[in-house]
Amino acid sequence: MPERDDAYVRIEHVTKIFGDVPAVADVSLEVRKGEIFCLLGGSGSGKTTLLRMLAGFETPTAGKLYIDGVDMTTVPPYERPVNMMFQSYALFPHLSVSRNVAFGLEQERLPRAEVRDRVESMLAIVEMTGFGARKPHQLSGGQKQRVALARALVKRPKLLLLDEPLAALDRKLREHTQFELLKIQERLGVTFIVVTHDQQEAMTLATRMGVMNRGRIVQVGTPAEIYESPANRFVADFVGSVNLFSGELAEQGGGGVRIRCAETGCTIHAAHAPECSPGAQVWVALRPEKIELSAEPLPAGENRAQGVVKEIAYMGEASICLIELGSGKTVRVRLPNKEGAGNARLARNAAVSLSWHPASPVVLRE
Repeated sequence: MPERDDAYVRIEHVTKIFGDVPAVADVSLEVRKGEIFCLLGGSGSGKTTLLRMLAGFETPTAGKLYIDGVDMTTVPPYERPVNMMFQSYALFPHLSVSRNVAFGLEQERLPRAEVRDRVESMLAIVEMTGFGARKPHQLSGGQKQRVALARALVKRPKLLLLDEPLAALDRKLREHTQFELLKIQERLGVTFIVVTHDQQEAMTLATRMGVMNRGRIVQVGTPAEIYESPANRFVADFVGSVNLFSGELAEQGGGGVRIRCAETGCTIHAAHAPECSPGAQVWVALRPEKIELSAEPLPAGENRAQGVVKEIAYMGEASICLIELGSGKTVRVRLPNKEGAGNARLARNAAVSLSWHPASPVVLRE
């Protein structure tokens, strides 16, 4: 891949094979200085193996790893300008908060006064001033997470690797801590690479993100690019909720493409699509929040379908409706609860009309 001037971490054609199974397969990636890059994927996708190779805990079977322009492929972990924060936090139970944070600095035999100043400064940054004398068992889950983060950052690494850093927290605390991480990273300017299986977490934290599947990175982009313009069916289905329809390209040009789709019972008009020949088999991805529902029948036409409400789930800020089309295809629709009482006009088994704007469908070739 061409080298970027601002590439801070560069991964070149890296492969890692365990036995005869490739955990990571020919991955190339660039991460820019000062950004939060998230590796998003399911279990077994290779994201943690890639992170461990950056940390030096695994050696690539093939390929090269560079950090700040220096080849780190065979450099041992303790000589890399990298620190890693584990999912379990790995705090020493017998040491106080301050001693946990100071541990790495003490191993480097820094002067006591410098260690004390750096520990106090870092505890202030993670808002743990006054907790220095406590032991880990006296802390909440969120506080333990902050101590682990302080210990990882106090050595001033060029690169911080975070492996599922918020997985142990409950949902409300996890959402709060995501924004705390953003503030800390922005203040310190350290480059973060975060491994997560949580799509919402990746979308919240990431400057850019890479979606992994079967040891490969299948798409890299900003959260908005990944969500709005998925590269293939896997990305569309894995990142967020989506409706996928199969169809046949009828025509291209004149403001978009038209797709014959038996599943919707209508022609799908999409404003944008990759180059395809008429008759090509394609897939259409349509996000649930981009579909409009009407209790009144709409005249037949492009991007209009008829169905019956099968299920309604009240989710607080929105209601999720499952609509069965005439073809038997079930479509998921997300409706905001703007009036405070849910979508009271909708009822199970009610006939409804569905419609969507031509800018909403994403046409995929694979």
